[in-house]
Amino acid sequence: MVDNHVAVDIRTSFGKGAARKLRASGKIPAVVYGHGADPLHVALPAHETTLIARRANALIELKMTDGEQLVLIKDVQRDPVRQIIEHLDLVIVRKGEKVTVDIAVHVEGEPISGTMVQMDHSSITVEAEATHIPEYVSVNVDGLEEGSQIHAGELSLPDGATLVTDPEALILSIQLPPKVVEPEPDAVAEGEAEGEGAEGEAAAEGGDAGGDSGGDDAGGE
Repeated sequence: MVDNHVAVDIRTSFGKGAARKLRASGKIPAVVYGHGADPLHVALPAHETTLIARRANALIELKMTDGEQLVLIKDVQRDPVRQIIEHLDLVIVRKGEKVTVDIAVHVEGEPISGTMVQMDHSSITVEAEATHIPEYVSVNVDGLEEGSQIHAGELSLPDGATLVTDPEALILSIQLPPKVVEPEPDAVAEGEAEGEGAEGEAAAEGGDAGGDSGGDDAGGE
């Protein structure tokens, strides 16, 4: 079931200038493609679409003058500084058909005390029915010991989803935290001694320089 219904306008002006004007008017430029159809250039309401795009693999029912079209948000281009959406790629989907998408891996639980989770892949690729795309897949690490590993093929996928990622791909491992290398006491003492020696030499040189200067001043008088 699709809850997102958005009225769109067909775009007839293209280029960077036209896109800037569109965004200034509160719209987001987008292109609709797929199923052998010619690319369709549309404009979506920015605020409403931005809220929808917060969810990965969101579906939108586009409302146009000649009917409705179900699409999947395939790619979101954002301004690197302001993070506003600048452009969307929307792919046409049909209810009941399978689509290939990336979904996030959510870690639950805590490994054994003194260890940490090292993520190698934060998402996996699955095939799922277009109107029943899972938001994420969960993996429980509760009580796992150091050296434990979980691969893609070991994940419990939501009903209706099929793994596309290589089953042997490493998702996460349980490791010891990296050790903080502290300097050895002898090295610290040696470094401090060298510093004190350098300061002493500097002070001595300063004193000699002062004495010579005083003699010159006296002679001048």
